[in-house]
Amino acid sequence: MKITILEKQPGEEDELILKCDCLDENLTKLINQLKVGKGKMNLYKDSKIVFVEPEQVLYFEYVDDSVFAYTKDCVYETKLKLYQLEDELPAGTFFRANKAVIVNLDKIDSLSPIFGGRFEAVLQNGYKVVISRNYLNTLKGLLGL
Repeated sequence: MKITILEKQPGEEDELILKCDCLDENLTKLINQLKVGKGKMNLYKDSKIVFVEPEQVLYFEYVDDSVFAYTKDCVYETKLKLYQLEDELPAGTFFRANKAVIVNLDKIDSLSPIFGGRFEAVLQNGYKVVISRNYLNTLKGLLGL
C-alpha cells in the first residue's frame, strides 16, 4: 500500500482520496472511523447526553429494543443499533460475541470453553458473556489462537 501526504493550499479543505480496486469491509470500517474520529461517544443517562471514551465501555448489549453501553461504573443508553456500532467502533478492539452483545476485547479477564462449542468471557466487572459458535472463529483470529 502506498501512502502520499500533500500539504494543502491556504483556504483549501482537508481532503482524503482513496484509490483501490474494490472497497472491502476493512476499508469501509477505516473510512467510518475517519468520519467519526477517535472522539467520545454520545450516550444517554437520565435524559442527559454524556460523552464517553469508547475505551471505557466494557460491552454493548441489546435489551428490549434498546442498546445499552456498560462501563465499570455506569450503564448508558445509545441510539445506535449494534450493527451501526460494529461499523463505527475499532474492529481490533470491539468484537461481536453473539446476536445481542459487542464486547471490548481489552476488558476481557478470561475465556473458557462451555458446552455446545461456545466460549464464555468474563469481563473486568465480573459479567459473563457467552460467545456463540458463529463468532468464535473471528475471536480466535483477533486473539491469534
